[in-house]
Amino acid sequence: METMMGDKLILRGLKFYGFHGALPEERTLGQMFMLDIDAWMCLKKAGLSDNLEDSVSYVDIYNFAKEVVEGSPRNLLESVAELIASKTLESFPCVTAVRVKLWKPNVPRIQTDIDYFGIEILRNRAI
Repeated sequence: METMMGDKLILRGLKFYGFHGALPEERTLGQMFMLDIDAWMCLKKAGLSDNLEDSVSYVDIYNFAKEVVEGSPRNLLESVAELIASKTLESFPCVTAVRVKLWKPNVPRIQTDIDYFGIEILRNRAI
């Protein structure tokens, strides 16, 4: 499926501190959140012109993610990821799809070693 979608911008290993979660300690203590974001769009024009105006700035997508994760607390990771994906699609008409992988490496009340708990969503532009 990925190769059918074409070119994409890739943002990996974004780290932000936020206060999301359904548990009270997550809302009061906060925790680190990690993100990977893929934004599909045709990059041919930008590749030929070497002009940022023919692409989307990674920094703009980064700033959306930062604003959402460091912003108002939400109960679910699904809600945080959905907001990042929808803001990206709304702001950049040339982006045809966006994938947001969001995880937290530390989870209160888990008494064993884990790599992380998280979610991944894929949203396509409505046609």
